[in-house]
Amino acid sequence: MSLRVFYDPGFEAPIGEHIMPIRKFRLVADALRNDSCIEIVPPAPVTESDLRRVHTSAYIEAVRTGDPRALAESQKFPWSPALFPSVCLTNGGVHAAALTALDEGVSAALASGFHHACADHGEGFCTFNGLVVALEKLRAEGRIRRAAVLDMDLHYGNGTAALAESRDWIFALSIYGSDYWENHAFTDVRTTRHPAGPNHFAAPLPNNCRGDEMRAILERNLPLLLERGRPDLLLYQAGADPLRDDPYSPLDLGHADLMARDRRVFEFAKSHGIPIAWVLAGGYTPDTSQVVAVHVNTARACREVFA
Repeated sequence: MSLRVFYDPGFEAPIGEHIMPIRKFRLVADALRNDSCIEIVPPAPVTESDLRRVHTSAYIEAVRTGDPRALAESQKFPWSPALFPSVCLTNGGVHAAALTALDEGVSAALASGFHHACADHGEGFCTFNGLVVALEKLRAEGRIRRAAVLDMDLHYGNGTAALAESRDWIFALSIYGSDYWENHAFTDVRTTRHPAGPNHFAAPLPNNCRGDEMRAILERNLPLLLERGRPDLLLYQAGADPLRDDPYSPLDLGHADLMARDRRVFEFAKSHGIPIAWVLAGGYTPDTSQVVAVHVNTARACREVFA
């Protein structure tokens, strides 16, 4: 099987030294280039019209122009003229991967889904919500009627959940170890948990969660993706930050645990005939090679399941 993976050097916005290692997109692409079963393809960017289905015109214009600066930098990235075209490309990568998955069963974008981005502002290093932008674009193109998002970043996907509330054709499941709202992470899910809604569900991982417990919680919640009927497409946000070495992670998960997580998600999608597109997310270890290894293992798990 040849796995089509979408990447463009333009994903890497010039944000300078930042806790978010945006160079990881390039490093993961470089690590996958020698795999003869992986084809790396540049995507087309999304348009402003695509963004307007999800985000307010005022917010889009702020990111495009840098004015007002507080809104343009609400996602905690320093603004530059290169930010807007960069995020249009990363969102385009998610759309291209989703479209390819509909035709070929599986695909990936070496970019973030930007799951904290809300309609009228950004949060948590997330500018435009590429997950919902891609789904809205596919729906406008007549390719899907309903879709699901499985988010296994360390942090709760608050932006995706907020956007899903007004879109009953999306079901969002976030399995997370650190809650997130109002642009802040809350690490103790025993005392701070995000509420679920009719079409978005929050499944917290307890502090010090180990691999067997994480897999049991995943197994218990995967059937939720089917409760509203089999989705036409599943978008999977494969986070690197649940890793125990991540400075934000309160979990006790190693590389093998995260690869087993990914393998099970791919097995679930394949067994139910659900096209799946996956994206990268999170990862803040000072040693960026640890983040890259998690994402490369996601590609390995994908190839093993869909070979």
